[in-house]
Amino acid sequence: MRRNRSSLTSDLGFLAFLVLIFACIVYIAGSPDHYIQNIIILNVSFILALVTYFTTVTAGLTLNLAFVFGYGFFVVYQTVTQGASIGVDTYFWLIMTPLLTVVLWVFTSSTRELQAENERLLKRTANLAAVDENTDLRNSISFQKDANLFIGISTRYKIPLTLLVVKVKYWSEIRRLIPEEQLSEAVYDVSQLSQSSIRTNDALYLLDKEEATWGLLLFTDREGSKIVIERIKQRLQELNDTEFSGKYKVNLGLKIGAVEYEADKIENPLDFIVQAKNQLEYDV
Repeated sequence: MRRNRSSLTSDLGFLAFLVLIFACIVYIAGSPDHYIQNIIILNVSFILALVTYFTTVTAGLTLNLAFVFGYGFFVVYQTVTQGASIGVDTYFWLIMTPLLTVVLWVFTSSTRELQAENERLLKRTANLAAVDENTDLRNSISFQKDANLFIGISTRYKIPLTLLVVKVKYWSEIRRLIPEEQLSEAVYDVSQLSQSSIRTNDALYLLDKEEATWGLLLFTDREGSKIVIERIKQRLQELNDTEFSGKYKVNLGLKIGAVEYEADKIENPLDFIVQAKNQLEYDV
């Protein structure tokens, strides 16, 4: 309902702006003796309206107030020095210029409100999305939901649970060396590599796409996770020597941190991630 009102207000503002422009054209055409003067004032009116478009209505109306005083002084000067009479035509621009500003502000404010709402909806949709569109991996939102389930299973059946956090080494530097398209491909390739290195009952998550960080929930202890770590790194080295050597300008390396779940040390899924990330410092 609110969006419909904003759209209607924007449409009415645009139509009113067109009507006012038409009125200005008719007025200028009907006053050929003051053609140059009217064209100059019309241009000033458009400039004031554009200032409002790019700033705020307060700034636009303040400049319009200055214009009214300036134009009023000009009319008084013509009356005193040239004996010109003050007729109805004199008040046209005093009324039209502020009207153009206000109508354009109504049009643009409604449009900007719609744009802001659209951006909010896009951000909300992105935050609610549980799967990354490029890699089809579950994201950090899914991890927080699933981790509680994994922890519950681990606690109930006494099965060790370990979280691996995988991060591409020197990712900030790599981003400056290869184009955006290849960055997405690199994230996808590492995702596929990690997925192929775990069992079907384990889970892989893309925790941070911008920082190229993954999370792997494994039903194994800390010692057992070392096998997965070695398998991932070995597979990556093989790809660096073959497929990746001609695909990327740099060799991809991984830092992997692992933490086994302990109820007395890990309070929640976020704490699980933080502790696993801290272990990245020891993987050089």
